[in-house]
Amino acid sequence: MFQADAPGSFLAPPPAPPRRRRTRQVIAGLGALISAAIAIAAAVQLVVELTRPPSRAERDAAATREIARRWQAWPAGKMFPATLPYSLEIGGLERARRVGIDPNGASCAAAVDPDLAGTLRGHGCRGALRATYLDQLQGLAITIGVVAFPDERSAALVKAELSKTPAVRPLALPGSVVARFNDAARQTSVARQDGPYVVFAAIGYADGRPKAKIKQEQSDLYTIAPQLAEAVLTPLAARPAVDCAEEATWSC
Repeated sequence: MFQADAPGSFLAPPPAPPRRRRTRQVIAGLGALISAAIAIAAAVQLVVELTRPPSRAERDAAATREIARRWQAWPAGKMFPATLPYSLEIGGLERARRVGIDPNGASCAAAVDPDLAGTLRGHGCRGALRATYLDQLQGLAITIGVVAFPDERSAALVKAELSKTPAVRPLALPGSVVARFNDAARQTSVARQDGPYVVFAAIGYADGRPKAKIKQEQSDLYTIAPQLAEAVLTPLAARPAVDCAEEATWSC
């Protein structure tokens, strides 16, 4: 016969884990899942950011930076080509020939009349470059001055403050046919602005004769200078074709 177990001899089942412990485990598991999801989302976002094409704003910013550095990055002969075209009412298309470029450049103050130097300085002028040309008949000298500013707004403000008096100082190159083209020989001058640049052009007689009343037959003085200023400014301020794939050239 089997003997019944004594009362209380059964083993009691292990106590259930407290509810608080299970809650902590669930929270920890959820936290791990959330962290993994965040990490995956961040990795996906990084891949998208690295592989997406540049935005319009990024392309515009890259173009603006490239234009603003041209006055330093371009060779002087690219900014001031050997010849520049212009046209006359009588005579048609002609070309002005470059006599020389200032080999040392010029400070903002040295390139313009004294009463304009403060205006350029107040708007953050970064530098000025000058070259002198002769018209096709070699009787007129034209000095073109490129003045660079930090941005388009600064250049536009300077252009708005200019008076009608001459501004850029002639670059009279010693030993050349324009050696006598000095401040007093300027007959008229113009200024054009685009992007971060103001381009000046002052014109007068190459033999240095002082300013005189302009006669009708001397109207070339009014037509040549603006065209040469535009011929220098247009490529200098032209928007480039941005190719962000060329990392050696562009930073988009």
